[in-house]
Amino acid sequence: MLDRAWIAAHIPHQGDMCLLDSVVEWSEAGIECHAISPLASDHPLRRAGRLGAACAIEYAAQAMAVHGALLGGSDAPPRQGYLTSVRGVRLHVARLDEGAGDMLVRAERLTGDANHVMYQFSVLRDGCCLVEGRASVVLDAGALHGGRS
Repeated sequence: MLDRAWIAAHIPHQGDMCLLDSVVEWSEAGIECHAISPLASDHPLRRAGRLGAACAIEYAAQAMAVHGALLGGSDAPPRQGYLTSVRGVRLHVARLDEGAGDMLVRAERLTGDANHVMYQFSVLRDGCCLVEGRASVVLDAGALHGGRS
């Protein structure tokens, strides 16, 4: 199992913004990650004492980044990805910080090439889907335009 230290070393998200605690399982097609941070009172995305369900998109984006790092090989430096589209998002709860238990973050790669990827994602707790949707990511967007972003 790949732990939080491995994840932080392989994605751009650092410190408290590294939201995933471990990789449970992965393959070329997708990834499952474990997260306990939604219940932390000092969560970096918490606002007005709440952690809204839409924050699950950030968890999913980080799972996608971990998946990309795993596919790219452990010696490759983290690639900067930019979320360009989020579609079909369904929030089945209002908040991520209500209820007990850790979260499972799943991301399945639907299509992609060296610079663009599309994933389907879901965030679950105790087998119940909290949030689901699709996301598109552009990798190294500055490099696509000769260094201009």
